[in-house]
Amino acid sequence: MRSKDKISYFYDGDVGSVYFGPNHPMKPHRLCMTHHLVLSYDLHNKMEIYRPHKAYPVELAQFHSPDYVEFLNRITPDKQHLFMSEMAKYNLGEDCPVFDNLFEFCQIYAGGTIDAAHRLNNQLCDIAINWAGGLHHAKKCEASGFCYINDLVLGILELLKHHARVLYIDIDVHHGDGVEEAFYFTDRVMTVSFHKFGDLFFPGTGDVKEIGEREGKFYAINVPLKDGIDDTSFTRLFKAIISKVVEFYQPGVIVLQCGADSLAGDRLGCFNLSIDGHAECVRFVKKFNLPLLVTGGGGYTKENVARCWTVETGVLLDTDLPNEIPENEYIKYFGPEYSLRIPNRHMENLNSKSYLTTIKMQVLENLRCIQHAPSVQMQEVPPDFYIPDFDEDENPDERINQHTRDKMVQRDDEYYDGDHDNDHNMDDV
Repeated sequence: MRSKDKISYFYDGDVGSVYFGPNHPMKPHRLCMTHHLVLSYDLHNKMEIYRPHKAYPVELAQFHSPDYVEFLNRITPDKQHLFMSEMAKYNLGEDCPVFDNLFEFCQIYAGGTIDAAHRLNNQLCDIAINWAGGLHHAKKCEASGFCYINDLVLGILELLKHHARVLYIDIDVHHGDGVEEAFYFTDRVMTVSFHKFGDLFFPGTGDVKEIGEREGKFYAINVPLKDGIDDTSFTRLFKAIISKVVEFYQPGVIVLQCGADSLAGDRLGCFNLSIDGHAECVRFVKKFNLPLLVTGGGGYTKENVARCWTVETGVLLDTDLPNEIPENEYIKYFGPEYSLRIPNRHMENLNSKSYLTTIKMQVLENLRCIQHAPSVQMQEVPPDFYIPDFDEDENPDERINQHTRDKMVQRDDEYYDGDHDNDHNMDDV
């Protein structure tokens, strides 16, 4: 048992200032709200806070195709009409619009997850948090479901340099299809997704029968759920499955995607979890005392997203938070109750006990088909990442060492005090 976890937390105020458009449900402003709520509870004093580096195109191309990365880098709202065939090819449009500073937005949230993985790999922290990350739908060559760059896949690829086995857990209401697809053929990553399935619900994948293929057969676990699942049903199932997964798979590190669209009252979701129910999953995963990378994800009722991720930051810090929300930049969004926790809705749970038992038994049966902890011949560990040199005549794969990079990632005191606070004048998005 670790005496006290060391926590690294990544945030850049610019990530919350982009705008998907007036009718789009994704509001990155929720990230500013979350950060200011974290500050108002003084949680920043218990963590190391870093501004992430902006991921370079060559880093993003560790998973994504270089032509797709290059297109994201080039495309702007005023030029998109000139590239209609490419827009269709890369699935940009209504769900995944082109907006100002799109590529920088991707660089920041992906950089946060990559930096989080680096700090875990180098044992500089026990838990790393990037609430801006968790964009689990993005594919190798295309955007999907409000996601452009799959930071989770990039983070896992970094973790695989130091860990034989990575466990990925996803509690977003939507299936974690992009992450599952990326690692569908390997036993080095086990993906476990709890999500709504059926009724043509996006993305339409994630049946219990999807279990991986080739070397990855039985290393993809899907827990398909119906509308209205409540705290008791969800947490009981979650604990039963995850405890067995950890026992059988013996991961060296866990990545936990905490999409908040599984909360009651979400604009796009259909589950009935309270914040405490959602946070109980985080608490349970933390108790394994394994290196842990925690990200955000979906979540479209933004005041509840901020509440949820603040409570979960507290959980990761072993800190109980008072229910009355302290004064902060965005206090008006939390009225009229100004309380941290939200109740469940009165809605029918369509997940019968027999249905949940059947799903659990199918998952556990598949788990029994895997070897206990697949062994992997670990090669020499490659360098953390390659930084392209600014001199185009030089080797573009010039890299910097961890110590130099750490000096570049600054302690973000300016977010809560001093002349350099660049958030307090931000207009509401």
